[in-house]
Amino acid sequence: MNILAVSAHPDDIEFFCAGTLSRFKKSGHSVAMAILCDGNKGHFEIKAKELAEIRKKEAENSAKILGADLFIGLFPDLELHINKESVDKLVDVIRKVDPDLIITHSPDDYMVDHVNAGKLAIDASFCATLPNYETKVKKCVKLVPIFFMDTASGVNFQPTEYVDITEEMPIKEKMLLCHQSQYTWLKEHDKIDYVDFMKGLNQFRGTQCGVKYAEGFRQHLVWGRIKPYRLLP
Repeated sequence: MNILAVSAHPDDIEFFCAGTLSRFKKSGHSVAMAILCDGNKGHFEIKAKELAEIRKKEAENSAKILGADLFIGLFPDLELHINKESVDKLVDVIRKVDPDLIITHSPDDYMVDHVNAGKLAIDASFCATLPNYETKVKKCVKLVPIFFMDTASGVNFQPTEYVDITEEMPIKEKMLLCHQSQYTWLKEHDKIDYVDFMKGLNQFRGTQCGVKYAEGFRQHLVWGRIKPYRLLP
């Protein structure tokens, strides 16, 4: 299968679903990461243009660990809106990847870029199936299942499916630590330790399903996207 993770910012995928992506990759599936924003707003000292370049490099380093294809920085932070421009850009990514499954943000997440990224994944993945919806990539793909990944600290999110990532935690942590600019930013801005925060959430989800660490997901249950078999690893 081709797996596509669609996130708002560099580091979101690592935080919320890198363990699951690693399991997919180890099972022989192809993995692509689409990061819609360039991460240019999140720092006290580094200016936006320089920060966007730093965060792109961090994302590239993380994607190399996983062996994933990477699409990054279609929009600046907080300029990701639901309009034809954003839909068309994501449609092109989806048509290039031709996914069998998409993982993205929950519509109940805590900030607008996350919420809009999730909505765009739904809209663009439908538009990408329409032969007469014309974008730069001249291809029509199938309608695929979508799974919402956890929210920050699990607030307003009750998983319906879990993936045991106990064995994947070392690679997930290594990928997350590629994002050193955000490690510093979150300590200063939100007073949290990046890795501890991630492990706490995954340990909590693990407790819910009887393993040490797990990632939680909720399927987007609408007509045309439901399959009669398990899709997550």
